[in-house]
Amino acid sequence: MDQPSPRGRTVRPFEVTNRLVLSIAVPMTFAYLTTPLLGIVDTAVIGQYGDPALLGGLAAGAVVFDVVFTTFNFLRSGTTGLVAQAFGRDDTPEELAVLWRALAIALVAGLVLILFEPLISAGGVRFIDPEARVAEAMSTYVAIRILAAPLSLLNYAILGYVLGRGEGSLALLLQIALNGANVVLSILLGLHLGWGIEGVAWGTVGGEALGAAAGLAILARRFAHGPHVSFARVADMTAIMRMIAINRDIMIRSFALLASYALFTRQGAQFGTVTLAANAVLMNFFLIAGYFLDGMATAAEQLAGRAIGARYAPAFHRSVRLTAIWGFGLALAMAVFFLAFGNALVAFIAKAESVRDLADTFLPWAALISLSGVLAFQMDGIFIGATWSRDMRNMMLLSFAIYLAGLVLLTPSFGNHGLWAALHVFLIARGIGLAMILPRRMRQAFAA
Repeated sequence: MDQPSPRGRTVRPFEVTNRLVLSIAVPMTFAYLTTPLLGIVDTAVIGQYGDPALLGGLAAGAVVFDVVFTTFNFLRSGTTGLVAQAFGRDDTPEELAVLWRALAIALVAGLVLILFEPLISAGGVRFIDPEARVAEAMSTYVAIRILAAPLSLLNYAILGYVLGRGEGSLALLLQIALNGANVVLSILLGLHLGWGIEGVAWGTVGGEALGAAAGLAILARRFAHGPHVSFARVADMTAIMRMIAINRDIMIRSFALLASYALFTRQGAQFGTVTLAANAVLMNFFLIAGYFLDGMATAAEQLAGRAIGARYAPAFHRSVRLTAIWGFGLALAMAVFFLAFGNALVAFIAKAESVRDLADTFLPWAALISLSGVLAFQMDGIFIGATWSRDMRNMMLLSFAIYLAGLVLLTPSFGNHGLWAALHVFLIARGIGLAMILPRRMRQAFAA
């Protein structure tokens, strides 16, 4: 039953249980896992050609799209937080208004990215500075995959809306459709038809198209008979300015995050093509662990945002505690799994013996990184759901500065070991920094 707060604001109590947390986290863990599994499949397809230059070109091209698309990740995460808060307030018209604003931004931004493809490709080559054959493969991949930009960003917005409502099972189905089609098409075009890196890129375009079609069809059916939202509500300038402010902060945060990964790839390239390829193989392990943790972070996003919208502090506190317990449990399980089976996975992905041998050397760094990053993932989820974007942005920039210092201090003496150590320090700094801010922000949010 709704309750009035001392300031006359409606409090809508709800109970946060392990079952509720897992009902969001488990489907989204499987959903997110389809993305790194897609990366592994793409890498394995190109790895069958036994050419480190092609493998390096795929890795470098993927970094370009990580930077481009994750810069626009606010279309997913920002939408989730705003929809979750509207859901907590039982404000259905605002849920729909947030969705329409996100879809409009996604379509326009995607078309702009296609127009700027030559600059994006050239900038990526210049930044990563790979060898000539790697650069050629990278440019080919970028030129094709950029065609999916509007579709990819529409999928971000749709996923953000679905997650904001806590519909983890529907989100899982959409991600399976998108990435399942991508996997099938990449294997068919890249390997069976022999199109190589071009086939992998076209497979991604096809997967994004199918995912967007499925998502829009589901939304069209859901909204066919209402509820409806007016254009005036969608175009409300106060709401738009709030969304812009949140999106700006998340964009800065996301760009800094991807810049850290791009610097990791660039520094690996300076150690040689074999090191670049070995790091690319191991980063797939980090992505797998990361998407396990992202499932729990998504539960934190939805439940924290819902609790803020409902103005119900007990639900917020319990969300923080339960997602932390489950998150650290998952991180430990991932570390043990990769320490035990990582060598076999490396052998499956990479056929070049030189790449396999080097990846085995640095495997422990990749296996243990989930433990270093678990708190950062959870805190990101909480702060995104609560739309405390400024704090998240500032802590990301501080952590990025610490990461740069680590690169300068560690890589000259310890080489690729120093590169991996700097990445661990970056993740730990983010998590601890946000955790220190959290108690103060909770007191402010739920002040009587």
